[in-house]
Amino acid sequence: MEKACKAPQSLDLPDSDIIHKPVFLGEEDAWELFRSLRSHVPWQQDQIKLFGKKFDQPRLTALYGTNGLPYSYSGIRMQPHQFTPELMELKNKVTAATGHTFTSCLLNLYRNGTDSNGWHSDNEKELGVNPVIASVSLGQSRLFRLKHRTVKGLQHTIMLDHGSLLLMRGTTQHFWLHQIPKTRRPVAERINLTFRFIQ
Repeated sequence: MEKACKAPQSLDLPDSDIIHKPVFLGEEDAWELFRSLRSHVPWQQDQIKLFGKKFDQPRLTALYGTNGLPYSYSGIRMQPHQFTPELMELKNKVTAATGHTFTSCLLNLYRNGTDSNGWHSDNEKELGVNPVIASVSLGQSRLFRLKHRTVKGLQHTIMLDHGSLLLMRGTTQHFWLHQIPKTRRPVAERINLTFRFIQ
């Protein structure tokens, strides 16, 4: 992969440790990876349960892992595929940039503006006490919103652009919720790769 770098920015938010690197992958490499993942990943659409009813999840997903461990969230239990060489290369690059080791990658495909991810924290038990989540964005830029669990009105919004990296660690998942909201604007597809350590 070609080298690309721009100074990471630490978000000055209480009860959190969040770093945003606007340029993590070079543009050409990022588009090449996007096209490959879009074509070759076995995307699936699971159902989530809300208020006793089942609904199609508003995005497509896939899970890859190095240790064979499943990942569960929102009533969904995903079994991992084996890492491909290109995903392993990206995982190693993320580890080198962040200093954190990861076992798994949950991929999300947002096909249009109605695909989204509602308010949530990545606080599942198998992620440990202070989870480290490294998120790489490819394709269409989308808004990423954060809001504090207990401090009313404390929110923050950033744009996750093509080739960017967002790192959340420390107590972030204890105190903050995040989402990718729906948008009425006509938008192209976005792929988001979230690297995690599943115990």
